[in-house]
Amino acid sequence: MTTTTDHPARVAGHASQAAVRARDKAAWLELFAADGIVEDPIGPSVFDPKGRGHRGREAIGAFWDKAIASTESIEFHFGDSFACGNEVAFTGLIRTHIGGQVIDAEGVFTYRVDDAGKIAALRAFWETDRAMKTMRPA
Repeated sequence: MTTTTDHPARVAGHASQAAVRARDKAAWLELFAADGIVEDPIGPSVFDPKGRGHRGREAIGAFWDKAIASTESIEFHFGDSFACGNEVAFTGLIRTHIGGQVIDAEGVFTYRVDDAGKIAALRAFWETDRAMKTMRPA
């Protein structure tokens, strides 16, 4: 059961997910602090070969172009979330529709906000190899 309290990090996380579902890059970028970072997934990946994350709105926008714009749709299936301090962790899976295929990335997805409620860090703990094993026709 996902908690729906007005915790600032949970609110920011839900807003981020809504902007992705709506395919609204401008709205998504506006949610981030100027020096925010996206690590999705954490560590080296096809989106981030050096594993340093995407820091600042320009880099986060480039991540959108690589990882989100190329998809047909992205769904968030989170069973629960846990808010502590200025962070929230969502558990469940992100289902991506791309190139006529569906891929499920199970994991833990965290959002940390600054004092203004802007996303300072979006971090996604999921395993590329494990997700790729779920690939199937849409």
